[in-house]
Amino acid sequence: MGAYYPVFLDLRNRPVVVIGGGRVAARKVAGLAQAGARVRVIAPRVGTAVKAESLVRRRYRPGDLQGAVLAFAATDDRAVNQAVAREARRRRIPVNVADSLEECTSLVPARVTRGPVQIAISTSGTNPRLAQELRKRLEAAL
Repeated sequence: MGAYYPVFLDLRNRPVVVIGGGRVAARKVAGLAQAGARVRVIAPRVGTAVKAESLVRRRYRPGDLQGAVLAFAATDDRAVNQAVAREARRRRIPVNVADSLEECTSLVPARVTRGPVQIAISTSGTNPRLAQELRKRLEAAL
């Protein structure tokens, strides 16, 4: 696998869809909200930690990604995550698939934020624990 190209996206007031309502989805939604995205969460069950602008309490359906500029598949159902990834690729929407690096067209790095400074740490999805450890070290150093 080649290296990913790092990029920071301006998501202010842009539509982003997160499929899933558990812990992983909650982390994604929190980061997206901080970036000012208009987040729509679609899941039959949504944990209390998920704080989104729009909650749709039902299972994913084809067509749910229409109009999105970014998508996240964060369910515990492999078939649903695959379907979300297929739709995103068909619509040419960058997608992050929580349980399948191979299906991702975008990754979310570990981040350190201090005021206007952001440091992103990525292992290209190969070692998330190392990225988190480096994030903790940088936070302590800053």
